[in-house]
Amino acid sequence: APAPPPARHLFSDPAEVEALRGNLLAWYDRCKRDLPWRALAATEPDADRRGYAVWVSEIMLQQTQVATVIDYYNRWMQKWPTLQALAQASLEEVNELWAGLGYYSRGKRLQEAARKVVCELAGRMPRTAEDLQKLLPGVGRYTAGAIASISYGQATGVVDGNVIRVLCRLRCIGADSSSPAVVDRLWDMANVLVDRSRPGDFNQALMELGATVCVPKAPLCGECPVKQHCQAWRRKLFGKPPKVPDVEDCGVGDCPLCPPAMEPWDSSLGVTNFPRKAAKKPPRAMRTATCVLERRGCHGAPEYLIVQRPSSGLLAGLWEFPSLPLAQDLQEEREREELADHLQAWMGWPVAAKGLQFIGEVIHIFSHIHQTYVVYSLPLDGDMTLNPALSPSRWVTKDEFHASAVSTAMKKV
Repeated sequence: APAPPPARHLFSDPAEVEALRGNLLAWYDRCKRDLPWRALAATEPDADRRGYAVWVSEIMLQQTQVATVIDYYNRWMQKWPTLQALAQASLEEVNELWAGLGYYSRGKRLQEAARKVVCELAGRMPRTAEDLQKLLPGVGRYTAGAIASISYGQATGVVDGNVIRVLCRLRCIGADSSSPAVVDRLWDMANVLVDRSRPGDFNQALMELGATVCVPKAPLCGECPVKQHCQAWRRKLFGKPPKVPDVEDCGVGDCPLCPPAMEPWDSSLGVTNFPRKAAKKPPRAMRTATCVLERRGCHGAPEYLIVQRPSSGLLAGLWEFPSLPLAQDLQEEREREELADHLQAWMGWPVAAKGLQFIGEVIHIFSHIHQTYVVYSLPLDGDMTLNPALSPSRWVTKDEFHASAVSTAMKKV
């Protein structure tokens, strides 16, 4: 069995835990940001509406910055203020509102879960983190804990990226913070720390601290309300201690929470020595040929052909210009030929590769893909009949295009 972490890495002193809770909550009451989902959670008397409001915010905030989410959240809650309203919406409507927010499967799962609550759970949100995670698709451990603590007062902790950073610095946890063993310890800590009388506020305070003060680079340690409890801050303040078993150097060599021996403390980094993560895999490179087919509409305005992506996979169900994945290192002439063959299948009549006008390249970075769109245009003189056996397609004006469920990458194109 792996060696247990020394108590000095954990929160084992009840007096310290109580002091940390009090300091953090007092700071949160003074300094918290005014965010629309917090206002709804604080004023909404209906438990299910409160849970729904928090749920939507937590799903939107996954992998997305607060400043970006606010406008999307307000428009979403105005359009679908209740679970029942969302359950009646179409996936197309959800995708249209979500367009530009990224990670589009989040919106799809949110709507699927809303329908499940309405159709299978009699419109009543699950009230505990355990039931939320078990019963709602797309709701993981963190989201379930956030909804249960903020909306329903369950004394359960939460661990997201901000909380990981704060806890790793508070207790000088230098092992890989994404490893299952360390994540389990962080959840244990979060559940020990959470304030029993104000669990939702405490969890939001811990996340707020990581988002605004204990930030990844250049943390504002002087403004931190819990710095006296922070082992990393003490180490920065007083320097490397002598070689004795302590939080900074357990002295046993196999502590599961200490930094690896080959990665010593870097005094120039201070508290940003923590947390440490395994190196990320570089995103894989992909090339896609994309063609903007243009015609004159009945009123003389240009119209563009868009087609719908498959219902699963990357950008599922969104609309795009006709596109074709390309093998790497293809010559431009061969790219044109493959795209012309692809378009010919749509239009039912030959497309000359030399008729495709090269416009340029667009680079878009997904979380795991470095995508290059090779963009061509093809103006059409007359109408065309599309193959109904292929993906759904339609002609749109420029305004209709921007109002459709299209990705940010296609808007760049």
